Amino acid sequence: MKPLAGKTAVITGSGRKAGLGEAIALRLAEDGANIVLSDIGASRDAATPDSMIGLSSEMEEIAQAIKAKGVAVSAMACDVRRWDEVQALADHAVAEHGSLDIWVNNAGIGYIMKPLLEVTEHDWTAVIDVNLTGSFFGLRAAAERMIAAGKGGRIINIASQAAKSGFPCAQAYTASKHGLVGLARSAAIELGSHGITVNNVCPNHVTTGLGAWQNSYFAERQGKSLDQYMADMAARIPMGRPGIPQDTANAVAFLCQDAADYITAESLNVSGGEEPH
Repeated sequence: MKPLAGKTAVITGSGRKAGLGEAIALRLAEDGANIVLSDIGASRDAATPDSMIGLSSEMEEIAQAIKAKGVAVSAMACDVRRWDEVQALADHAVAEHGSLDIWVNNAGIGYIMKPLLEVTEHDWTAVIDVNLTGSFFGLRAAAERMIAAGKGGRIINIASQAAKSGFPCAQAYTASKHGLVGLARSAAIELGSHGITVNNVCPNHVTTGLGAWQNSYFAERQGKSLDQYMADMAARIPMGRPGIPQDTANAVAFLCQDAADYITAESLNVSGGEEPH
């Protein structure tokens, strides 16, 4: 029996190939979970350009790969900034798959990066709305349905090394990820009596599609070639390499299993030793 057989997992921000959300969905499917993929599906505004989001067509391709693992899978577009859409996503999981047992808040904006004095009100709002408010909406929607079902559950936020340390040109991003630490700590206190754990996973840099954009952006800002920037990154990580999507996915999978039943309110570093806090 696979450890997550019979359970249903919702993963937001899981509509981009080679992204963290895809890796998490595939990993949980390997453990037997039914999967609900979700992403914004199409651009809604200037803060969500097609080049940086998970499109519905790409989400369907990922769904086909997950079906090959022998689990049930569905896909639904959702803008996590909209409470009504997040509620609809949670309802879809229960209606389509019979339960909602795992919710992974993975949707995030990591591509609005500017020096402090260039950050606009719209920049700030866009990042906070997706990364922090969107995670709160997901947490609340999941918790409501898990409490109603009375079987406990797992809520996991994909935070970042930026939840523990500051980075230049990432004020809103760093603030939003630090906010997830407080959100998990507070929610875990209230939800523990219902058998629901709430944790963060905090990866260091991962070269996904978004990560590749970040590499180029910061290499240029530092006046380095991309190769030199990546070599310098690897040199400061005790394990000698940046993260890969499977590192984060494996940590999420562990937190979803019975072996992690007594772990809650934590922010787990997955950083190859780079982040010690």
